[in-house]
Amino acid sequence: MTHRTLRAPRPPIRLGAAAATVVVLALLTGCGASLLPKPALAPALYGLDDGAGVPARAAAPPGAPSLLVNLPRAAAGLDTRWMAYQRQPQRIEYYTASEWLDTPARLLAPLLVRAIERSQAFGVVLLAPAAANAQWRLDTEILRLQQNFGGGPSQVRLTLRAVLVDAQSRAVLASREFDATVPAASDDAAGGAAAAQRAALQLAQALADFCASATAAAAKPGG
Repeated sequence: MTHRTLRAPRPPIRLGAAAATVVVLALLTGCGASLLPKPALAPALYGLDDGAGVPARAAAPPGAPSLLVNLPRAAAGLDTRWMAYQRQPQRIEYYTASEWLDTPARLLAPLLVRAIERSQAFGVVLLAPAAANAQWRLDTEILRLQQNFGGGPSQVRLTLRAVLVDAQSRAVLASREFDATVPAASDDAAGGAAAAQRAALQLAQALADFCASATAAAAKPGG
């Protein structure tokens, strides 16, 4: 008769806490990585500057006044880097993957200064805050900047209110509301940004002409 030697069963393998942690991490890295949340993509950033070089400025006539340009204020909903669009009346929406480089007010301010300098109507044009005193002060407010979607291609509308003030007496010399509507080349954020840039340059030039004519009229005898 043949006898078989029975072996005692092996004791269960017990993993220490450190070893168990290594196993769990390996599983997460190898098989469960797809379950982890993916990092959000960086938004596309857009500005209002056309990138054109600043031309050499011709000398202003002797005795030309000085002008201080305040940073534009912004109406509710516009003091943000979010890019606004409208598909329904009274409802403003924002692009989720696109933003302005800075707030529209900060993007518009240097365009205004550059356009006014090119007018040659002022000896000095300063962007606030500035330590030097100026004869005139320009206050502006962005009332509207949005891409409108309707029955046809989208359009960008930019509305700006301007007030020209005597910096010493604080008396209002002139005020005007400027409005520009520019069609977008494409119905997306990129098309809206390009149209907004053209609208901003148009209004900057119109505002420069307004400041030049208003201060010239004030300088005339009896003005």
